[in-house]
Amino acid sequence: MKRPSYKELNNKIQKAKKAVLESRIYILDPEIIAADALEIGYLVEDISNVLSDILNEITPSNYAGQRPPQRSYEDKIKECELFAFKSESKQLGCEIYLKFALKEGLMWLVSFHQHRETEGE
Repeated sequence: MKRPSYKELNNKIQKAKKAVLESRIYILDPEIIAADALEIGYLVEDISNVLSDILNEITPSNYAGQRPPQRSYEDKIKECELFAFKSESKQLGCEIYLKFALKEGLMWLVSFHQHRETEGE
């Protein structure tokens, strides 16, 4: 069976929603996320609300990551699986790309920006 399954992806989305709801979001590279936020048109201070809305919009069928999921090489989330999603966002009015990892009940935001054709799919 190819990983991640629909059920596994749904579980990851639900865990990410819970972490966002409980303000347990860590941003891997704040400068990049802030620059991408300006490009999309939201303030980085509103990241919790924006992520909450985006996570309510995506489904497992929006999964755009590798099978099996790629593992992070970044020290803070080394070897954690990365879950990437691409979806048309009604809230932001563009196609977005979201990549995150889950570690110890925290959502680690790796990428969140307008989809670029150069993304590895």
